[in-house]
Amino acid sequence: MTGSERGEIDGLIDWIIGEGLSENGIEDILGGLVERLLALGYPLVRVSVAMPSIDPMQRGFAVVWFKDTSLSTEVQGHGEAGQEMFERSPIFYLLSNDLLHGRWRLPERTSTVSFPLFDELAAFGATDYIMKLVPFPGETALEGVGISFAVDAPNGFTDEQIAAIDRLTPALGLVCSRIAAMRVATDMLAVYTGTRTSGRILKGETRRGGGEAIHAAILFADLKNFTSLNEAWAPGRIVTWLNESFEAIVNSVEEHGGEVLKFMGDSVLAIFPVDNGEPADACARALSAAQAAMRATETLNRSRVERGEPAILADIALHVGEVFYGNVGASRRLDFTAIGSAVNEAARIEKLADTVGHSLLASAAFAAQVPEKFRQVGTFPLRGVAKPADVFAWRD
Repeated sequence: MTGSERGEIDGLIDWIIGEGLSENGIEDILGGLVERLLALGYPLVRVSVAMPSIDPMQRGFAVVWFKDTSLSTEVQGHGEAGQEMFERSPIFYLLSNDLLHGRWRLPERTSTVSFPLFDELAAFGATDYIMKLVPFPGETALEGVGISFAVDAPNGFTDEQIAAIDRLTPALGLVCSRIAAMRVATDMLAVYTGTRTSGRILKGETRRGGGEAIHAAILFADLKNFTSLNEAWAPGRIVTWLNESFEAIVNSVEEHGGEVLKFMGDSVLAIFPVDNGEPADACARALSAAQAAMRATETLNRSRVERGEPAILADIALHVGEVFYGNVGASRRLDFTAIGSAVNEAARIEKLADTVGHSLLASAAFAAQVPEKFRQVGTFPLRGVAKPADVFAWRD
């Protein structure tokens, strides 16, 4: 490698690191890298960056540049199909043989293992393929990144190009490590706390007692007679049914702009913040979410009954009022949630569902925001609440 070529690669390394400090996605960095390597005369056919993921919906993903096409993201799911795809990849081969790099001349004609990817590359005229693995430090499932390059020059990579890729790889791996860490912090925090809440935590709202009083519509849902199922069915079946029921409720809440704050045994707490000072919109969205959850639960139960499984009904209570939205707990173990008398009252109203014979109830404050949707079914004392509460049922 000449001094000029070394200087070009040094400049490219500086660019990678600079972009890695300002970008949270690998797509723009990979696109810029490919553009610069093409300008330096690299006969690239395909370049990819593949990383594992800590995500309930995917085991990993790859950002791929293919000659004459745009960048794309390939997602590898969990389950047997995802595992089979992984086991037929060069990354799996390298990991299984404790290797950090591999090189294959294409088309593959040797007795060594081949991969479906190589047939695809050979069809595009690729002659040489290199993959490098860069391990990440730490004890998470994010073990590292796989970086691959394929070219279509008759003799494959030159020695100078291989040396340059060797020099680029650590910088690109470092950038991927930082982006992966940010992805975990952002995506997984949202999985466990909700999008709105995770955003506040990432902005630094992490002190115990930190938060604010907000007005919100409150949705409190509880699965009926779920505890008794534990005596008749295996725990694995119970967990599956619980997850299915939660999915029906949570999807409905999120589709209508709410946020689930907490799962409490077989109950769900969600809020719909009042963002414009007027509670009518938040209440309308909460009611729509409750109705959608009821419909989804009915559909789910029909399927369960057809399979010989028990139907699991849900009761939902709606309320609106002021809550404290912020951090509560111990100094080193916090929960970002909503607490206050309005939350307690919603939970108490839900307990009246069997008494009044209706599964969708609302407080007087909530019903006043959508008066044509509810009718009063009685006035009841609520445990821990000084004044009896007027309770309303949805006009189904």
